[in-house]
Amino acid sequence: MSTAMTRSRLVQVWFAAMALVILAAFVLGVRVTLSTGAVVLALSLAVPAMLLKLWPGSQPKTIGDVLRDSDGR
Repeated sequence: MSTAMTRSRLVQVWFAAMALVILAAFVLGVRVTLSTGAVVLALSLAVPAMLLKLWPGSQPKTIGDVLRDSDGR
């Protein structure tokens, strides 16, 4: 079983954590105004946006990979 964390899984975990924090705030009686809601929304979307932008994608082939593929091995 692979334990590697993927981008999509990490974003899902982040949104679930943010939903739990917001739910806990409502349960504890935190007063949410329009500006507070906008800040919470911006902060909850900022991390996944940076994560998707900065997470390394597939690595380019190295010279060795290119040479071995051209030999047909």
